[in-house]
Amino acid sequence: MPYSFPMQLEAIQTALREASLDGWLFYDHHHRDPIASRILGLDPHAHVTRRWYYLIPANGEPRKLVHRIEAGRLDTLPGTKGQYSSWQELAKGLDTMLADTRRLAMQYSPRNAIMYVSMVDAGTVEFLRSLGKEIVSSADLVSHFEAVLTADQIASHSAAERAIDAILAQAFREIGRVLHPASGNPGRITEFDMVQWFSEAMRREGLTWENGPNVSVGPNSADSHYEPTAANSKPIRNGDFLLIDIWGRKDVPNSIHYDITWTGVIGREPTALEQQVFTAVRDARDAAISVVEQAFSTNRPLHGYEPDDAAREVIHRAGFGEYFTHRTGHNIAIELHGSGAHLDNFETHDERLILPNTCFSVEPGIYLPPDFQFGLHPQFGVRSEVNMLTSPGKAWVTGPRQQELVRI
Repeated sequence: MPYSFPMQLEAIQTALREASLDGWLFYDHHHRDPIASRILGLDPHAHVTRRWYYLIPANGEPRKLVHRIEAGRLDTLPGTKGQYSSWQELAKGLDTMLADTRRLAMQYSPRNAIMYVSMVDAGTVEFLRSLGKEIVSSADLVSHFEAVLTADQIASHSAAERAIDAILAQAFREIGRVLHPASGNPGRITEFDMVQWFSEAMRREGLTWENGPNVSVGPNSADSHYEPTAANSKPIRNGDFLLIDIWGRKDVPNSIHYDITWTGVIGREPTALEQQVFTAVRDARDAAISVVEQAFSTNRPLHGYEPDDAAREVIHRAGFGEYFTHRTGHNIAIELHGSGAHLDNFETHDERLILPNTCFSVEPGIYLPPDFQFGLHPQFGVRSEVNMLTSPGKAWVTGPRQQELVRI
C-alpha cells in the first residue's frame, strides 16, 4: 500500500483552531474522496458501499457516523461512534453529531475554483447548510497535511532525481547511437521504442511511475499530453525536433516523484524559430523560479498563482502568449500531481500558499499550431520542466536546468 501515514490528530486540531474552524468533516461513499483516506490513514481499497462521516473537532474527541452494515469501517480511528440505517436516521445522526459546530472545513471549493479538492457533492453541502452549518474549503488544510514532506520523502525525491537524470543522459546517447552509428548507416527507432527503452531502464533503477514516459518528435511535441503507442508512434529521424518528458519515484512506500522535460534537435542545429521559442520558455521558467526563490528567502507568503504570472508574462512579451496553454507547474508528492498548491493563474486562480517542505514542478511551454506563420515552419512544441523543493527561508531547483537545446 503506497500510503502508510497515521492520522495526525493533534496537529490537525491545532490547525483548526488557528484557522478559527469548529471542525473538519470528512465524508466518503464509494471512495469518492481519496484525500480523506490518505489524511485519516484509511485503507484506500476497503469495501465502502455506504456513507460514512468523521468529524475532527477543533477541541475534544472525534466523532464517527457509520452505517450498521459497515459499522466497523472507521474502527481504526479514535472517537465516539454513532450508527444509522435509514435516511431519516442518517439526517438525525448528522444533526446530533454536529450540534455544537458551525464553521466546518470539507473537501469543497467555492464555484469549484480549486477542483483538486472539490470532492464533496452539492447535495451533501446543501443538507449541511440546511442544518445551519457554514462549509468552507479545506484546501489549505489539505496542502498542510498532504503536501508537506518528511525528510525521508525529500531524500527519496533526490534518489529518483539522480536515477532519472542519468537515464535521460543515456537516452540521448542511445538515440545518437542508433541514428549516427559508426557504420554510417542509420538504424530505425520510434517514439514507442524509446518509451520501452525508458521503461526498462527505470525498472532496473527500482523506479515506479504512472503512464508514460512521453517521447515526441516533430508535430507530436506540440501536443502537451501526447502518448506514443505501438500503433500511433512516429519514427525518430535525423532532422527531427525531440521532446522527452520523464517522471518516476522509487518503488518504496511514501516516496516522492521526480518529473522533468527536455527538448533537443537531432543531427542538425536549431532553426531561428526553435531557438527563439526555447529561449522564451527557458526565461519564463527562470522567472517563475526567481519569484519562488525570492519569496522564500525573505519568508514572504507566496500564492500559487504568482510564479505562473511571472512565467506567463515572459512568454506574452515574447509574442507567444496564446500558445502557452497550461499552468506553469503542479504540486508533486506521492502522487505525481499532488494535492498541494499548483503554479497556476490560468487553468485555476490558485490562491493556496506554497508551503515550506513541499515539492512542485516549474514547466512553462509553447506549442505552435500547424498554421503558425501560415505554416511556413514545421510544427513543434517546447517545454522546459524542473522541480523545486522549499524549506523555511530557502527554495531551490533539485536537478539540472536545461540552458540550450540538446544536440543529438
